Amino acid sequence: MSELVLHVTEKNFQTEVLESSVPVLVDFWADWCGPCVALAPTLEEVARERQGKIKVCKVNVEEEPQLAAQFNIRNIPFLAFIKNGQKVGDLVGNQPKQTILKAVDSVANG
Repeated sequence: MSELVLHVTEKNFQTEVLESSVPVLVDFWADWCGPCVALAPTLEEVARERQGKIKVCKVNVEEEPQLAAQFNIRNIPFLAFIKNGQKVGDLVGNQPKQTILKAVDSVANG
């Protein structure tokens, strides 16, 4: 994981995600999830290309089950878009980069 993608836990979720001054893309994932692992490089690219417009964070659902439950995560990878402390959108599954960028731009500019 690069410095552009932040690992988030229950301890820093409030400050890093809910109180963020920019919209946040939260990737709910797990080590054993093939599509999650495959999505990671795409999220690195999104974080790099939209730096300053959106913050990209990752939550390991195995290590942070309470956060997964809070967001009612049933399938992973699950991308939640958080703006002003509220979930404003989501994507489920390993999505193409262009789909993610379109969603990021909609959240960041909307």
